[in-house]
This record gives sequence, structure tokens and C-alpha cells, in this order.
Amino acid sequence: MIKKPLIFDGHLDLAMNALEWNRDLRWKTDEIRNSEKGMTDKPDRAKGTVSLPSMREGHVGICVATQIARYVKQGNPIPGWNSPEQAWAHTQGQLSWYRTMEEAGEMVQICTQNDLERHLQLWENPEQNTAIGYILSLEGADSIISMNHLEKAYNYGLRAVGPAHYGPGTYAHGTDSHGGIGAKGSELLNEMERLGLILDVTHLCDESFREAMDMYHGPVWASHNNCRVFVPHNRQFSDEQIIELANRDAVIGVALDAWMMVPGWISGNSDPEAMGVSLDLVIKNIDHICQLTGNSLHAAIGSDLDGAFGKEQCPYDLDTIADLQKIPDKLSEIGYSIQDIQNIMSNNWIRFLKKNLPV
Repeated sequence: MIKKPLIFDGHLDLAMNALEWNRDLRWKTDEIRNSEKGMTDKPDRAKGTVSLPSMREGHVGICVATQIARYVKQGNPIPGWNSPEQAWAHTQGQLSWYRTMEEAGEMVQICTQNDLERHLQLWENPEQNTAIGYILSLEGADSIISMNHLEKAYNYGLRAVGPAHYGPGTYAHGTDSHGGIGAKGSELLNEMERLGLILDVTHLCDESFREAMDMYHGPVWASHNNCRVFVPHNRQFSDEQIIELANRDAVIGVALDAWMMVPGWISGNSDPEAMGVSLDLVIKNIDHICQLTGNSLHAAIGSDLDGAFGKEQCPYDLDTIADLQKIPDKLSEIGYSIQDIQNIMSNNWIRFLKKNLPV
């Protein structure tokens, strides 16, 4: 039997699914779906694609896993918590879930280069229940009450921060908003640089992206972003932004959310098969990044699977996250070498972390 390549997924909202969707991710994906039949509180009920068993089946042995809790000010219609303190408390609940999965032997946190090396050795010949490694990331920094809280988060293993999510945030402007990072954003970036945190530029609007890239001198990546040339929306990166990120030695994880892959998608209405949303569009985004940058060193996977959507809004030829294993053959079919494919499936994230995690 041909050994499956290791996959490193650069963006999964695991704790969000466990706590807000009440999913026991130790169950098989079909078991989670069956448990949600008839539920209507969320549009993706009974349509999830991610579980720890499915990750193991797909050899997704390592990922960037999030804490996410948006704070929204009064009058802002975007869903979120009503105070930074509530948002912080929610991220601490998510942290507790990761810790509980570690105690159960299901996951292991990767904080240092040595942690990473040990984990990669485990996945050279994984067993049926080998722990899945995770690097902790904060998607949207609104829950950071003060810079002391940022340092606390670094001390418990936070290694990457995206300053904004959707709309205007405390520290930056995110998707579908306009504006720079301001004084608070500058303070956050300065403290992140002092601590050695990775700046995740995903979700930054163009103005905040520009200011953050000019100001921040530490490591930069984009955990889950696609190409604006295919979907002309501010959530995606322009060719100029992609080239600038490559020049900073960044890695860009391509996402599998249908609306980011095909223009004209209407959430809750459009159908993946009718709209032609297949894994071939993932390949198109990966290939575009590689052709722009002239190599395979900057494109990767940042699936965002089950990021508040399920099978109703992801490629129709993907049933679970294990089907990320279809991507290597598709890359091979368009001429990518074994080394190129290994770069895209895991090595680019690994190389980045070997350089930028603390020793």
C-alpha cells in the first residue's frame, strides 16, 4: 500500500466546533452528522466534514488550530461578544478544550522547534490513534484585553495572531470594512514582534494589510486565503499582495469555503455541484500562487473546513477532511513534481515553523 503523504492544514476551528456546535470531535464524522439530524439552529447541521478520526484517516497529522471570539461594539450588527472580557473568557474555554484533548491523548500542542521535530517523527509511522499536533492561533485579536493578556497567551502557547476577523475590530479592520490599524493596532504589532509571534494577515482589509506589512518585521503568514483574480472580493488577495507575501517568505494556505472559490456564490442558496465548486478550484488557487511566485514554496492548505459551513458550502467531491488526500494526485496530473507536492501538502508550513518557532 502506498504511504499517504503527511498533510498540514493551516487553519481549523476545532475548539469552536467542539464548544459552540457541541461536537465531540473524537466521534467519526458520520456519527457527528447522525447526531445532528433534524437540528436547524445552524445551516451546516449534519453536514460537518471534520473529526479527529477523519483527520487521521487523511493523514492530517498536524494543523494550525484556532481560538476565535469576536468582540463587537454596540450598534455593530455582526455577531460577537459584548465585551472583550467575555471574548477573552470564551477563548480560555477553547484553550481548556485543547488541554482536555491533550489529556485524553488525542492532540498535542506544538510550541517550539523541538516539539515540532518530535511530532514529525511520530507521524513518520503513525499508529491508529497517534495524537494530532496543533499550533495555537488566535483568529481576530479583539479578545486581547491588554498587552499583558497577549503575553499570557504567548506563555500558554499561542504562536500566531490575526489582528482582525470580519468588520472593524479593536486592533485592525477586517473583511468587508475599511481602515488602518491605528494606535492600538500599532501597540499590538509591536508587542507581537517583541514576543516573536507570527502575524496572520488573513482577513485584513487592504488598508490594514498595507500598514501591518509596513510596520511588522517579524514572521508573516496567511493561514487561509485565496486569490482575488478568481473571486474579486476584498477577502481574497490581489496578485500584488501574493507577491509581496512571497517576498517576505510567507506561506499562504488555500481555503475550501465555496464563496471564496467561485464568484456569485449565495450562502444558503447556491449548490456546490451546480456552481462547479470542486477540488479543481483548490488546485487553480494553488497553481496561481505557484505561477506568480515562480516556485512551490509559498502555497499550502489552510482548509477552514467546518469554519461555520459544511458540505453545503465546500467542494462537492470532498466528503470529509480525509479527502484532502485527493489533492496530491490532482497536482501530479498538471505536472507538479513529488517535491513540489510535498512542499504544498506540508513542507512549506513545516519549513516556516522550523525557522520561526522558538527553540
